[in-house]
Amino acid sequence: MKIRDIFNQSKITLNLAYPVMLSQLGQVMVGVVDSMMVGQIGKDSLAGASLGNSIFFLILTFGIGISYGVTPLVAKADGENNPSTIINLLKHGFIVNLGSSILLLAVLIITSLIFPYLGQPEQVVVLAVPYFLVISLSVIPFMIFQTIRQFAEGLSLTKQAMMVTVSGNIINILLNYILIFGKLGFPAMGLLGAGIATLIARIIMAVIMIIFVYYHHRFKIYWSHYEKSGVDMMIIRRILSIGLPSGFQFIFEVGAFSLAAIMVGWIGTSALAAHQIAISLASISYMMATGIATATTIRVGNQMGKNDAIMLRKVGFTGFLMGAAFMGISAIALIVLNGYLPTWYIDDQEVINLASRLILIAAVFQISDGLQVVGLGALRGMADVKIPTLVTLLAYWILALPIGYFFGIYLDFGASGIWIGLLTGLTVTAALLIYRFRRISLKIVQGKEPVTIP
Repeated sequence: MKIRDIFNQSKITLNLAYPVMLSQLGQVMVGVVDSMMVGQIGKDSLAGASLGNSIFFLILTFGIGISYGVTPLVAKADGENNPSTIINLLKHGFIVNLGSSILLLAVLIITSLIFPYLGQPEQVVVLAVPYFLVISLSVIPFMIFQTIRQFAEGLSLTKQAMMVTVSGNIINILLNYILIFGKLGFPAMGLLGAGIATLIARIIMAVIMIIFVYYHHRFKIYWSHYEKSGVDMMIIRRILSIGLPSGFQFIFEVGAFSLAAIMVGWIGTSALAAHQIAISLASISYMMATGIATATTIRVGNQMGKNDAIMLRKVGFTGFLMGAAFMGISAIALIVLNGYLPTWYIDDQEVINLASRLILIAAVFQISDGLQVVGLGALRGMADVKIPTLVTLLAYWILALPIGYFFGIYLDFGASGIWIGLLTGLTVTAALLIYRFRRISLKIVQGKEPVTIP
């Protein structure tokens, strides 16, 4: 591409991406703020937050992936200027995501029963289980919010979800302060208070998004095409054909990080607390990079609807360049501030020293992390989700985790060795997804692949 093309496409993508980036930042900041505030209580509470959040986020991200099945379909229908299809996708997206949230809640409750058998310190498990059960209840309002968010983002309306998420995050911080430390007449509930704050904040966010999509004038054209018809299993299958593989992509990646947290817990409480600090910081840049990935999904989906193969390819590669640039800046920040950032979380020199070493490894894998998430987004926009799902399975579970176990546990390199495995998985995934997008998009340009979403 020419420099002018890159500049023009970057402007369009950034206009879509920055609200999503801030929205994603708001989502991940819920966990980050929980960690920072409970870290003031002590490292046992911080380790409990690490254990609970790692497993909760693993299961929650499967639901997030399922909700992603709506976005490229809405984006394509928007490119075709087809409002009746768009409102039908919202209706069936609710059915799919609400049903998924109920199933996920059941899985979360059952999962809480295995906490005592994960080889974690007993005092950490005692704190983690009640916290985990309370935040598990938030999965239903979260998935309602996520349904409307993905629908709106598919229509290139990304700023509204950002504003709701930022508001929810502010509510969460205020409630954390009240419930964790016992202010305004409430008892000090510690880590459990952080869980209750998260639940309340997510309920409020879901209610606001429902009101927005129902009453805002921008959606009147779609509601005018709404028909009180029965459930169309074909539409549900289309959503799930993208959503389920996307969910497994998240499961394989986040699952690797969650299992890494469990392996770190075998080393000790200090190591697990350090892991939580480093992973929460790395998750900030990762979740913001998913904003670029989402914008790329939307724009690729639009080009699919418009049958514009040349522009599709430009949009995809612009997303890769933006992802690499953003994560490169993040890497520099982590390197410069690696010794300072852990002090935001805890006043324990052993934990701070361990966390600063892990942050340096996180800095090394920033660009790979950004490229792989944009790669998944670009391919999702073309409804190419099955092969990328296999790539994530192989890279994280066949490569990353065994390498992490070998270096971290077998060779006794500790948490740093486990993180070397994660670095390997992210790098391999990024390389394979870039190759996949280049190959498929070139075939579309050459007319060897149809420009269509099944």
